[in-house]
Order: sequence, then C-alpha cells, then structure tokens
Amino acid sequence: MTAKFATTCGVCSSAIRPGEEIRKSGSRWAHTGCAGDAGAAGRSGGVASDAGPARSPRHEMPAAEGALEVWTDGACSGNPGPGGWAWATRDGRQGSGGDPATTNQRMEIRAALEAVRALEGPLVIVSDSTYVVNCFRDGWWKGWQARGWVTSARKPVVSRDLWEPLITQVNERGDVSFRWVKGHSGDLMNDLVDALAVEQARAVV
Repeated sequence: MTAKFATTCGVCSSAIRPGEEIRKSGSRWAHTGCAGDAGAAGRSGGVASDAGPARSPRHEMPAAEGALEVWTDGACSGNPGPGGWAWATRDGRQGSGGDPATTNQRMEIRAALEAVRALEGPLVIVSDSTYVVNCFRDGWWKGWQARGWVTSARKPVVSRDLWEPLITQVNERGDVSFRWVKGHSGDLMNDLVDALAVEQARAVV
C-alpha cells in the first residue's frame, strides 16, 4: 500500500513520504524495501525477504580507492504520479530529470543508474533509499537473477527495466559501491539532490 501521510520508517528510521510504498514491519510501518520485500508488491504469506529478516543498513560496502562520492535521490507526487530523479557530486557536477507517470522507488533506482552512466571511475553512490542500497549491499540481485527475475515471493521483480541495466553496469565496472544516508537529517548533499528531484517532479506536471 502507499503512505497517505508523512511518518518515520520503523526499520531504517528515515522519513516515509506520502505516496511511498509501505508495509507492516512488526507493529510499525516501514518502506517496502526495508521490510524485506525486495521488490514484491505487498504481502505474500508472511514476511517475504531476499535478504533475511528486515533490517536497516548496518555496515558499509568497501569503496574502491579514490572513489568519487555521488549523492542520488528520487521524488514522486502520488504513486504513480509525476516524479523526478537527481544526482550530484561535491565538485558541482549534477544531473536530473523527470517522468510524468512513475513511482518513488523507480526514481530512486533511476537516479543511481543515471549517475553510474554519467560518471567514470570508482564511485560511491550515497542514497537514502534502503531499497537501492540493500540490493547491492546484501546481494538481492543475485537471487533475482538466479530465479529468472522473480523475488523470493515468486513475483516479478518490480522495475526490472531499470534494475537490470544498473546491476549490469555495476558488475561490469567493479568499482561502484553503495552507502546509505538518512534522509532529511542535515546532510547538505542529500538535501540538494532531494530538492533537485522535487523540482523535476513539479516540472513534469
């Protein structure tokens, strides 16, 4: 289901925005990705997880030496609805775009994909999306591929058209890692890409 009001994820403690996909995690609401659904849309006979019990990021992926940090974010008004994605680096490079009919999770994935496409050399993708970070940190993509692009709940992986090129490029390069940052927590670069993504979402309305 989708959130009607802003609240806090019961797993990763970051913000849940109106329109984001959520599900129950114990007695609290959480992002679908945080609750261990790993791309399945909703419940499917208990907690379905591609990464074991629901959990928030607790360790960082090792970064390649000299890796460039790039912050990414996605935004969406409604689910589906007009959305935007953005990436930015501390040295001033940035990219952004929008889609008139999309979801927040698709925009989060798209932001990471566009950053990987645009920037050469070792990268650290810094995202407030546990869905994106956990996919690579916990290797969810390995299970998806092994099962023919279905989740552990036997449902098609949502947004395969974005996941597949992102996973392919990350694996081919071998120098891209992912790090989670709590959204709306005072991280200036996270705030910047959030603002850029929101701007793009409004521009496509």
